[in-house]
Amino acid sequence: MQKHVLVTGGAGYIGAHACKVLAQAGFVPVAFDNLSTGWAEAVKFGPFVQGDLLNRAQIDAAFLRYRPVAVMHFAALSLVGESMSDPGRYWRTNVNGSLNLVEAAVAAGCMNFVFSSTCATYGDQDGVLLDENTPQHPINSYGASKKAIEEILKNFGAAYGLNHVIFRYFNVAGADPEAEVGEQHRPETHLIPLMLDAIEGRRPALTVFGQDYPTPDGTCVRDYVHVMDLVDAHVKGLNWLLDGRGNRAFNLGTGHGFSVRQVIDASRVVTNRDVPILQGPRRAGDAAALVSGSDRARAELGWEPIRSTLPEMIRDALGWSQTPGFLR
Repeated sequence: MQKHVLVTGGAGYIGAHACKVLAQAGFVPVAFDNLSTGWAEAVKFGPFVQGDLLNRAQIDAAFLRYRPVAVMHFAALSLVGESMSDPGRYWRTNVNGSLNLVEAAVAAGCMNFVFSSTCATYGDQDGVLLDENTPQHPINSYGASKKAIEEILKNFGAAYGLNHVIFRYFNVAGADPEAEVGEQHRPETHLIPLMLDAIEGRRPALTVFGQDYPTPDGTCVRDYVHVMDLVDAHVKGLNWLLDGRGNRAFNLGTGHGFSVRQVIDASRVVTNRDVPILQGPRRAGDAAALVSGSDRARAELGWEPIRSTLPEMIRDALGWSQTPGFLR
């Protein structure tokens, strides 16, 4: 009997990689996406439902047709700056959409839910190694909306027995090593693809925002996780639920960060080309260093971020950017 998994945001960056790994694990991923930021071309590993989480009837129809054993929920707006300038859109899209999805799942008897949250729920706790016991104090509408969804899951778990696993993480990088899917956003906001665009001449230069932070080289430090490591954790989380192991939150990180300058230096080694750089001022709200530990995920899920080295993340992103499937 086929085991379908409804993957919201399945045409997006992380969701498309999750669909590939789910298919490899013997599931049938059903990508549910409104294509506002995703790409129909990224749906390669199972059925596609073009639908919107703000439309309850479209969600119900997907549950009725495919009767999934679980939901893997990636669909969300995720730009921090935009969330501060247009908070209503983030609360409406992320929270209302997720509430529709959770209610539809419970109504359909689909009681296993894997949620892609964010370490932004912890707020600006600069220089602290974040773990699951760190207090959550989001400072922007994006993080606040994700924390609200976590609360919805806890409430529905208590009321209806909705089983859920929550994953919190920061920067996702890299691409499928086989280059079947990869990262492409319009507009692009992530450091590694912006850097590769500058190297390849798709943009004039990479702007480095701030060079006077209290870090070893003055640039911001962030924790990067390879997208394939990340989605591997999500499949482990799904199996955790299917094995009846209960509700749990996990941080996903390497426990150490890389500065912007370190990422640039690593790219020179991988590409053997210089990165054209513009020096920009600090951006409001940028913390000096944000790093997430993952001891719980290692101990309980058996997860290891084995691909999450700078050379591998840059190399896989570069490989994807040089394929015919790359749309930018």
